[in-house]
Formats: sequence, C-alpha cells, structure tokens
Amino acid sequence: MRKQSKIIFYAGIVLGFAAVLTGVALSGGRKIPKDFTVSYEGIKTADITAGVSVHDPSVIEVDGTYYIFGSHMSGASSEDLRNWTSIGDGYTQSNPIFDDLLGTEHVFDYTGSRDSVIPTDDGTYHVWAPDVVYNRAQDLYYMYFCTSSTWNASNLCYAVSDKPEGPYTWKGALIYSGFTKDTIEATDVLDYVDIDYAKKNYIMAGNKYNYEKYPNAIDPTVFYDADGKMWMVYGSWSGGIFLLEIDEKTGLVIHPKEDEKNGVDPYFGKRLLGGGHKSIEGPYILYDEESGYYYLFVSYGSLTREGGYQMRVFRSKTVDGEYVDMNGAYPGMWDDNAAYGLKLSGNYYLPGLNKAYMATGHNSAFVDEDGKKYIVYHTRFDNGQEYHEPRVHQYFLNQDGWPCMLPYATDGETIAESGYDISEVAGTYYVINQGTAISARIAQPVKLVLMENGKVYGENLEGIWSMEQGTCYMTITYGEKEYNGVFCQMKDEAGTDVMTFSAAGADESVWGVKYFE
Repeated sequence: MRKQSKIIFYAGIVLGFAAVLTGVALSGGRKIPKDFTVSYEGIKTADITAGVSVHDPSVIEVDGTYYIFGSHMSGASSEDLRNWTSIGDGYTQSNPIFDDLLGTEHVFDYTGSRDSVIPTDDGTYHVWAPDVVYNRAQDLYYMYFCTSSTWNASNLCYAVSDKPEGPYTWKGALIYSGFTKDTIEATDVLDYVDIDYAKKNYIMAGNKYNYEKYPNAIDPTVFYDADGKMWMVYGSWSGGIFLLEIDEKTGLVIHPKEDEKNGVDPYFGKRLLGGGHKSIEGPYILYDEESGYYYLFVSYGSLTREGGYQMRVFRSKTVDGEYVDMNGAYPGMWDDNAAYGLKLSGNYYLPGLNKAYMATGHNSAFVDEDGKKYIVYHTRFDNGQEYHEPRVHQYFLNQDGWPCMLPYATDGETIAESGYDISEVAGTYYVINQGTAISARIAQPVKLVLMENGKVYGENLEGIWSMEQGTCYMTITYGEKEYNGVFCQMKDEAGTDVMTFSAAGADESVWGVKYFE
C-alpha cells in the first residue's frame, strides 16, 4: 500500500536499551518519566464472562443482523456484535438450526457416531466447525461443516436453507479423511483417483492413513474470490491446510487435476500451509478490496485454556497462494509453525478486564455493510475452566496492508480517519506484546510513555514514535523493532473511554491502552 508522505512526529534513530532516565525537562514542560510501575488503581473492571457460548464461531451478516454458528450444533445472533442471543445449541433432534440432522439417514455413515464406519471414541455425535455462506447463484444459504470420529477420521458435509438462521437440511458428504485400505470403499475417493494412487499416497505402512501429508477433513470455510468464484479452505493439523474450488451452481467440490510440483492433489486439492501433523487449524480466507490481498487466518496450539491457542494471519495476491507472513515466509511440511505468521492474539490481560483472556482462536472475519472490518473468535478465560465465549474485535490494515486488531471487544467505535491531536495520543500507555511463542504464558502490560517530542520511554529502554499527518496511522519503535499500526479511540470492556493503538511488526502484534486524565 502507498505510504503517506507527511510526518508530524519524528525523533531519529532508536536509542537502545542503555539510557539512564534522569528527569530532564523536555519541550512543553514535560519531563522524562522515572516510575514505570504498572498499577491499575482507579480503573473500573468488567465481568467479561456473561454471554452465550459458541465454539469455533463463523459469522455471516444479513440485513444488519449478525449470525454466528459453531461446533456442537450451536448458533447465536446479534444486532451489535456485543450482545448475543442463542438460536440453537446441542445434539438434539429439535435443534432449530438443523432440520432433524440427528435423525437424517446417511449423515453419520462414515464418521461422527457410534454406528459409523469409523465410530467415535466415546460413542457420541460429533458435529464441528460450521461455516455459512450465501450462494449467490442459488439464492440459498449453504452450511459447510464436518462430522468427526478420531483425530484424523472426518467427513466434510453440507446443508442448505432459505434463511440464514435455518433450519438447514443435510444434502450430502464432500470430502473424507482418515480412511485405510479397508475403509476407503466407504468413501468417494476412488471416484477421483485409482486404487494404486490411493494406496501409494494416502495409505502408510501398517495400513494407516497418511496423516502427515494429507488433511484431517474438518474446519471448512467457503468464500468468493475477487472474480466471483467460490472456494473452500479446510484442514487441521495432520497434512495442513488445503484449498478446493466450489461449483456455485451445485455447492459441490470441483476436484482438480493432479499437479504434484505445485502441491495439488486430485482429491484433496492444493496444500497452502503446514503438514507433518504440526498444530494448525481453523483456516479462514477473506478477500480485501482495499488492499487487494487474500488474508488466510489460522490458529496454532492446542485449543485448551493452557494450550497456547492463538490466531495467525498470512496473505497472498492470488487465491491459491503463496500465502506468506511479514517475513515473506510460510510453514512447510516439517517447519516449526511458531516461526511463521503474524500473531494477532493469544493469551493476554489488559486493564478493564477482571481476568485474562486465554486461548483466543479459531476465528472468522468479515467486512460489514459500512466497510468496517471485524475478527470473530472464541476465547477461554484465566479461571481454571474450559468454558468459552465468542468475541468480536474491529481491525484495521496498517500502511503495509497487515491486519491490526484493536485491543478491546468492539463497542461501535469509529476511527478518526483524519487523525488525532497530539494531546490525544501522547501519554502513558499500558502496552502488551504477545510475541510469537506458542505457550500458556499470559502477556501482561508494561508501561510505555509516548512523549510529545516523539520519544518513547519504558523501563530500561528508549525508542521513538510517529504519526502520519491527517491520518490515524502510527509507528512505534522500541526494543530494536519497528511496529506500524493505527491509533483509535474506543471504550474498554468496562465502558471507559480510552485511546488505543494496535501495530504489527516482525510477525508480532503490539497493543497500547491510554486512559484519559
């Protein structure tokens, strides 16, 4: 993206870590601060666990109402992206989201129940990670979801409805995984490849599914590209994330021709990221007209509270990749995923919360009718339990075209596109940097002071910051790294007005929160 040319604050090069903070007077009577102790005294806190519970949320907006659908046959609706009302939940035949899914013949023939070809370990139904898309050609809402039995035996399915809230009627199966030479005939795999190809590629020694190279068929999301074609991205752990084209007229998969050189399999499609049974799941692709990029969101880690669950993002100028991070790289079959992808959010605490957010992940994203961009995800909490709720944050693209997610759940905030006055943005911030690690560590705020002269001070460090004239764009440099992002005034989750910044650099996200005096 083209950068603005005028800068109103600029302070030279990074000053490093060795500065001695002395209290010398600066312009405007301001002094270099001495005390960087983090205190939350006087800050109102909010109880942040008081909503519906929808896991793996996927969002669709219809006529100003937002619908999210999640695993275990759950769904909710909202008018403001903060307050959600359940529209269905749980494995019951009367669940209004589905047209008697549990009683419909063939839904669980392959996986997902005690009676499947590959039965569930616990004998119960498994229905995971739905995604609803409006099919323009058919004027119908299509739900793509999966039934699953083991950690690599799954089945992508689809259902349709004439209303976004349902009920959705099951139509059929799409993609199978986790089969062996003994169970492959219960799938449609041999309709697209011959048995010799299947045995050579999909079955490992010991008659096991080749899970390190090929996907677990879960977590489907379907989207339109810039040219109006439909695609499905899916996959989890196992062989990584895969992409297949969808026939808009039928809603069915279009299987490609084999292209081994470019990572295209004739049944599963093109591998975009990952493999080797490394943590990566919940893919979601969104095309952004503003930047001209396709953004591929994924989650790393284990989905439990202390599993290091987190959101990452890659981007590409073409729908089928290559999707790369801020370093121009992406995880291959055997790479350590932690080294790749801009980390948007993991475990963190911010002032105004009565407990930390943990395991923030499995997100969807959308641009609303007003052009605002949002990320929708589920989160657990630092409360010793695995209970989870959905959250929605507005995000912006920085001047380099990378997503910068605002620190707090959205509450109708609107960014000042013409920029802010220096007195509004300079001051003392609670700042978190969530790094790139996959761990149970909770990112805790440190205190950074953004001076009006463009200097940044913190405990044992100095840096610089700047803001582009007439815009909301900002840059902050400290700890020998530069982060580019935006300022945005909003409310914290207790309803207190705050100035925030969100910036990205070196595949890290940095958030700052300033309370007005």
